[in-house]
Amino acid sequence: MNDKLLQVGLLGTVIAALCCFTPLLVWLLALAGLSSAIVYLDWFLFPALAVFAAITGYALWRRKKPQ
Repeated sequence: MNDKLLQVGLLGTVIAALCCFTPLLVWLLALAGLSSAIVYLDWFLFPALAVFAAITGYALWRRKKPQ
């Protein structure tokens, strides 16, 4: 389970970071005709990045913890 949790955390962190720090999501929304949703991206992406980074940290902590 720990490896699955680590994979989900890393994948989510990479996707959220790509969407936060590059205009990738802005371009996709503009192409889809949903450019009015760009205003609300910060309300979703930064908390998502924090949650996925926390999941990754927790999975790494559990992997390192002696059992």
